[in-house]
Amino acid sequence: MSALPLIVFDVNETLLDLQTMEPIFERIFGDKKDMRLWFANFIMYSAALTVAGCYVPFTDIGAAVMKMMADTQGIEISEADKRELKDKFSTMPPHQEVPAALRKLRAAGFRLFTLTDNLLEVQTRQLENGGIVDLFERRFSADGVKHHKPSRQAYAYVEKELGAAPSQFCLIACHTWDTLGAVAAGWEAALIKRVGNDVLGVGPQPQIVGNDLNDVADQIIARHGAGHG
Repeated sequence: MSALPLIVFDVNETLLDLQTMEPIFERIFGDKKDMRLWFANFIMYSAALTVAGCYVPFTDIGAAVMKMMADTQGIEISEADKRELKDKFSTMPPHQEVPAALRKLRAAGFRLFTLTDNLLEVQTRQLENGGIVDLFERRFSADGVKHHKPSRQAYAYVEKELGAAPSQFCLIACHTWDTLGAVAAGWEAALIKRVGNDVLGVGPQPQIVGNDLNDVADQIIARHGAGHG
């Protein structure tokens, strides 16, 4: 049996519940759906800046996008609003099934890592707050290479740090743009269909698709014959 892949997790929304951010947007913009618009633009501009060769820390982009949205609607964003956005983003709780599913993967022999666009300090705060930081062998930030996902450089950074080839990795994420980048880089990928996320019918496709992390964990364990013998 070949060696088990090194499993690398996206963090925001994949592991942590992004919907807990909705009350901030409902209070400021009057509609909780604006949270989804904010996050979509957040990802779009992080990718746009990366493609343009202009690195900006992830949380700075998030705050700037929120202000841009407010400016288009004539809404004033206070310093307290910015602080609340940053605080809520760094304390999102894990999805209900996440802790047990992570432990299941570890018990089956998989080594777990993270790769997020967040700064390492923000990611660490998120995972510590969620009580799951100790389940990961090592945590990586795209800040280490100054290229946000799905840039090839972000995935290559993890390969270099762990001294492993692309074919030895499996990314788990709930964002198709992330799995697309990973598969294009030569990784295996699994997509979790969180609320508002699904398969894109063009481009590199994930090898595994599931409804939550428990579902995906079971498929990965079965796919690689882990936990047997």
